Amino acid sequence: MTVYLITKNKGKIAAAKSVFDKFQIELKNVEQEFLEIQADSSIEIAKFTAIQASNELKLPVIREDHSLYIHSLGFPGPYTAFIEKKLPPEQLLKLLDLSEDRSGHFEIAAAYAASDGVVKEFVYQVPIHFKKEETINDPRGGWNGLLCLEGESRAFTEYPEEERLNVWNKNYYKIAEYLSGLKG
Repeated sequence: MTVYLITKNKGKIAAAKSVFDKFQIELKNVEQEFLEIQADSSIEIAKFTAIQASNELKLPVIREDHSLYIHSLGFPGPYTAFIEKKLPPEQLLKLLDLSEDRSGHFEIAAAYAASDGVVKEFVYQVPIHFKKEETINDPRGGWNGLLCLEGESRAFTEYPEEERLNVWNKNYYKIAEYLSGLKG
């Protein structure tokens, strides 16, 4: 069995591969651009693109979308990439300093769409907190030097992504279990 992941993100590919290899499901990456809608939830975004890609490619596809929620600020949610480009880490820190709440969470949403019209949705949350100062700059200009997993003191930029694949691959496990049930 083969499934196609719609992404250019190497971290998402590694997280998916770490799961699908265990289930003997071949993972292929599709870097083709598809329309990405703006919506109020990550699952709406992932589902729209998965259905569009599956219909166009006539293949079983997965699309994943992440949203970051900063609890004290009530945003950015699915608009994270846009806001992160406009708000540098030092300005985000100033906003966070206005509150004692430095908590947040990622919403990780994945949609599986098959060419026969079957669509499955998977969503979970990853609790995080923000450091009081940027540890190591994110070379891409983002907030990864501020973000820590719950119970962790290291920012994302302070250790390899491979160490936290198990945090980001839970939806892929659910999809692999679903697909394995289809094989049997």
